[in-house]
Amino acid sequence: MLARLDLRGLDPASLAAALPPLTLDDDGPRLAVRQVLDAVRAGGDAAVRELTARFDGIDVATTRVPDEVIAAAVDAVDPEVRAALEAAAAGIEDFHRHQLRPPTTYRRDGIVIEGRAQPVDRAGCYVPGGRALYPSTVLMTAVPALVAGVPEVALCVPPGPDGEVPTLTLAAAAVAGVTEVHRIGGAQAIAALAYGTETVRPVDVVVGPGNVYVAEAKRQVAGEGRVGVPSAFAGPSEVIVIADGSAPAALAAVDVILQAEHGPGGRAWFVTWDEEAADAVLAEIAEQVAASPRRADIESTFASGGYLALVDGPEAAAEVANHVAPEHLEVICDAAASATVVGRIRHAGAVFVGPWSPASVGDYVAGPSHVLPTAGTARFGSALTVADFTKDIHVVTLDRDALAAVAPHVAVLAEAEGLPAHADSVRRRLAPTEAAT
Repeated sequence: MLARLDLRGLDPASLAAALPPLTLDDDGPRLAVRQVLDAVRAGGDAAVRELTARFDGIDVATTRVPDEVIAAAVDAVDPEVRAALEAAAAGIEDFHRHQLRPPTTYRRDGIVIEGRAQPVDRAGCYVPGGRALYPSTVLMTAVPALVAGVPEVALCVPPGPDGEVPTLTLAAAAVAGVTEVHRIGGAQAIAALAYGTETVRPVDVVVGPGNVYVAEAKRQVAGEGRVGVPSAFAGPSEVIVIADGSAPAALAAVDVILQAEHGPGGRAWFVTWDEEAADAVLAEIAEQVAASPRRADIESTFASGGYLALVDGPEAAAEVANHVAPEHLEVICDAAASATVVGRIRHAGAVFVGPWSPASVGDYVAGPSHVLPTAGTARFGSALTVADFTKDIHVVTLDRDALAAVAPHVAVLAEAEGLPAHADSVRRRLAPTEAAT
């Protein structure tokens, strides 16, 4: 079920060349997304309604979910589910509060610079639908925004077959404290959040995972300067499991499967230097997939992005992981091998170490957001954090003596750049007849 790659005996350069390339530069999604964005930008609510009917087969007359429906959803879900949502939200909130930065003050020779992280006015969170429900993603996107101090958080979720947002998702929105919920999915949701419609006011930042069309839509509206988006490409889910013979085959197998069950477009790797472990895990994967109710989704992921890589040892396994730069990386090895692998990892969205740390814990309750970089963007992107909802503002104050000390340098650099007004701005202040008070 996984394509086998024998990477043993390869030097680092040859190993990199032997790995399957990424295929993000597909004009199909790019052009299709451009058409959706243009339609919503020009047509507003009417375009959103038409696109929802076309892509989801649902006629949604108005997108916004009434506030009282959201509030009622909390009491409508099973008490155990509600308790789990509340526990997860509390852990996510607690973790992200540790990311908050207090105001800073820097002083140097009369120059005073105050730094503060200022939240955006309005954030948009996208939560996927279709193949599964994702109340966890509501928490993982909205809670960090609210911890950051964002006063308004708008949530977009694809409507279900009945034209409504699932009660479980609404319950998560209520637990998180989301400001408003809209029944919109796909690239049209990103367009509505970025451009605004008659019903959806535009936001400053758009976050959240989705399929390639959603991720491409975020990239395009960010490129227009419409909204901010995290640098990472949060697309279809990915995992690499690195394990040796000490790992129980059943656990390594289920961890390869767990991200693959999200559906097509993702990647699922098993990397090992132990041939017996490889055979045992492959056998377990086949058995578990055959019994899974999500077999079709798993097999679809494996068909396009499933690999078993045989390498020379822990160092080579880490090198494979760094080249792939996966969203999730699991390391289930003996202590020495685990230390070697983890110590060499440079590129991964999140790393889970040991047999008691499956990626599923990170998906729900560990604390860091499960919105992680995919498609190799872990080379430069990170998990969603409170920093994605804030911008740094510097307040600069100088007294006359401080300006006098730096003015010659300002004037020289300004004249070197051919910007005389820049030089005059300091000279005029220091002229005896125009001294600033």
